Amino acid sequence: MTALIQTIDTPDGPFTILADAEQRVLASGWTDDVEAILGRLSAAARPEELRDAETDAAAAALAYYAGDVSAIDAVAVKQTGTALQRAGWDALRGIEPGRPLTYTGFAARLGNPNAVRAAASICARNAPALYVPCHRVLRTDGSLGGFAWGLAVKQSLLARESAAR
Repeated sequence: MTALIQTIDTPDGPFTILADAEQRVLASGWTDDVEAILGRLSAAARPEELRDAETDAAAAALAYYAGDVSAIDAVAVKQTGTALQRAGWDALRGIEPGRPLTYTGFAARLGNPNAVRAAASICARNAPALYVPCHRVLRTDGSLGGFAWGLAVKQSLLARESAAR
């Protein structure tokens, strides 16, 4: 499979998008290191070839940073995982900007408020960051918790979304 790769500049630093030929985001993150993006995918899901190209997802990310925090909602993504992971990634897309959930609240959305570790694992394994907004999940005490692309980026995204509400 050949995949499209594009890096754009954002206020949070370079943002790289990996998409398939159908423009579905496979992985993305705040780096210009292509290997870091590829590393978010399982070996079986990694493309055989990369082609520098403009992606539809880049326009949505730029619109997001320009203040339209819902611009990312319509971007198609493609992830492979267990049924629970896929359900979790779908549920993440339902968290409204400016209204983050706790890991417990996220686990409750998945049908089991005691499955906090599973909820955290779903967030940690999310490859198309921003488009599947795992940054909108916080610790029970309201602290940031983890984020693959750094807590400064997570805080910036949350502040941007809160201000846009």
